[in-house]
Amino acid sequence: MTLPRTPSFRLDGRRALVTGASSGIGAACAAALAEQGAHVVCAARSADKLNEVTEEIRARGGSAETLSLDMADLDALANSLAAEGAFDVVVNSAGMARHSAALDTSVEDFDAVMALNLRAAYFLSTESARKMIAAGSGGSIIHISSQMGHVGGIDRAVYCASKHAIEGMVKAMALEWGAERIRINTICPTFIRTPLTQSTFDDPERVRWIKEKIKLGRVGEVEDIMGAVAYLASDAAALVTGTSLLVDGGWTAD
Repeated sequence: MTLPRTPSFRLDGRRALVTGASSGIGAACAAALAEQGAHVVCAARSADKLNEVTEEIRARGGSAETLSLDMADLDALANSLAAEGAFDVVVNSAGMARHSAALDTSVEDFDAVMALNLRAAYFLSTESARKMIAAGSGGSIIHISSQMGHVGGIDRAVYCASKHAIEGMVKAMALEWGAERIRINTICPTFIRTPLTQSTFDDPERVRWIKEKIKLGRVGEVEDIMGAVAYLASDAAALVTGTSLLVDGGWTAD
């Protein structure tokens, strides 16, 4: 008999776009894809931080360039993608949170979170898919969602609403684009230690609560996301679409 071979996780010869790539999970995703051989276009608003990320990727032997982009500006988003060829992989790690009790949520905070977490994600997906369809190339679109797209959270009504919406959006888009060989999925992390979440981890009571909820007994690190994004981007996930990969240490297992 001839045993099958594991499909490759390599991404040699493929172009990847990573939004929110200037720090944290986005920078880790960019590094992970570059390690697998992709040429990575790192996009975010902060040009200085983006340059640091791309310089380190290159120093490690990877291939990367920067793209200054405000995802919430839909005209700028459309123009930037129009100037690029079709990407093989698109990872959306841009996002924000403005936590408050539901009764205290301002219209300004609601609109700001939805504009970036949902509206920008929606049109990044459609513009990217349009290019993939025109090129006849297929591709993989990956949104960094959250465990809060599957459960509720105190003081997180707006954030949860945006992430639950992403999960539904991805399922619907997967149905529409499957025939074009476009896969679209989410990665749903638990609390990940990044510069943006450091204030949460500086609160001992908050850390105690988080560790009680995470069944594996530790908080997440950006490295925990890197294997997940490499997998969903690669041929190893060729039959995976319209679903979420929960990297939550068991938080949602209850």
